[in-house]
Amino acid sequence: MLFLGFSAGLPFMLVFATLTAWLREFDVSRTAIGFFSWVGITYSIKFIWSPVVDRLPLPGLTRWLGRRRAWILLGQIGIAAGLTGMAFTDPQAALWPIALCALLVAFSSATQDVAIDAFRIESDIDRYQGALAAAYQMGYRMAILASYTGALYLAEILNWQLAYLTMAALVGVGMVTVMLRPEPLPCVDRISAGREPRAAAFAERHAELPGWARQAGAWLVGAVVCPVTDFFGRYGRFALIMLGLVASFRITDIAMASMANPLYIDLGYSKAVIANISGAYGLAMTIIGALLGGALTARFGLLRPLLAGAILAAATNLLFAWMAGQGGATWALVLTISADNLSGGIAGSVFIAWLSSLTSTTYTATQYALFSSLMTLPGKFLSGFGGLVVDTLNYPVFFIISAVMGLPAIFLIMIIMRYASRRETVDAEPLRNGQ
Repeated sequence: MLFLGFSAGLPFMLVFATLTAWLREFDVSRTAIGFFSWVGITYSIKFIWSPVVDRLPLPGLTRWLGRRRAWILLGQIGIAAGLTGMAFTDPQAALWPIALCALLVAFSSATQDVAIDAFRIESDIDRYQGALAAAYQMGYRMAILASYTGALYLAEILNWQLAYLTMAALVGVGMVTVMLRPEPLPCVDRISAGREPRAAAFAERHAELPGWARQAGAWLVGAVVCPVTDFFGRYGRFALIMLGLVASFRITDIAMASMANPLYIDLGYSKAVIANISGAYGLAMTIIGALLGGALTARFGLLRPLLAGAILAAATNLLFAWMAGQGGATWALVLTISADNLSGGIAGSVFIAWLSSLTSTTYTATQYALFSSLMTLPGKFLSGFGGLVVDTLNYPVFFIISAVMGLPAIFLIMIIMRYASRRETVDAEPLRNGQ
């Protein structure tokens, strides 16, 4: 899982932050760079084709490697091909080739993620899942360092073509892992067992439909309808408020992400400085923030740290607006990255814990997948317009707007805190009356 985590994390920055630095250095317009961030929507909608990855055998590959490893390898082949294609494109000549290659990388990476998650869950008994997930996250963070800090160093010392070719070669780490490790044994878990009766009932009620239509409908009932109705059944109309927070909490930091590296380049920071401060140092601050967020949650519960995280996430965007007027001072970059990544780590860890608390144990995987997609999709869509705002206005105005986008999340958390407080009061009333 350490090596598969590395394989999963490697493509992510190469179609986001690293790519934006490359494009801006070649004087691609910020408007075009902003629209490139829409490639990331692929990660937010991967649940759409996850049933295909889950059930469709690949000719030749599945018989040779098994269901999970076949799809993982296919995703890795697509990633390596896309990165190689990006290496041999010239952003100054045409943007469509690099956009298509980046889309291939993102789609293949999202497909690989679906298959790796299934591989991990099926690979061992429940008591080892924590260790497998930890190893996966460690590998993922190592890949982020390689594909952002490492790629920027290679581009500084050599050139962008060799940097991306090196990253394509590193996909081989995951390929070798797939070849050497055995396919996990298929099993029917309690989630599948819990939803099969509903799926079977749908198929029985619609016997007049063709077989493929009954199967598709039964899958939708078990995989989509039941988890959604379960969530609304537990929270009623207030579920809309919670979904509103899921959709808005990450908008402020995701929306600004597409313009962070172009800002660094335009302020004159070298790729080595960006790699050191925004990459390695920023990752360290994120990890510290995540640990701090976990400690705050243990001490104060979920909602108060969640509110603090939302306020910090919005406020630190104002630092980017301030940094844009500092003329490329290194200390300004260090201060901004410190505050932004520390607050991002706090907000991220607390928000993930809150999302996890919303899921039902019967539909954990499906509900969390839907939550995580809703969490990132609005911000990624809005980030595509970031370059247009910067080119039309300027960097400070853009980052101020992105900070204001965090206000709805703060407001919704306050509503949820009042709702939780009232529920605690109602639940405690029978105890006060001796019942």
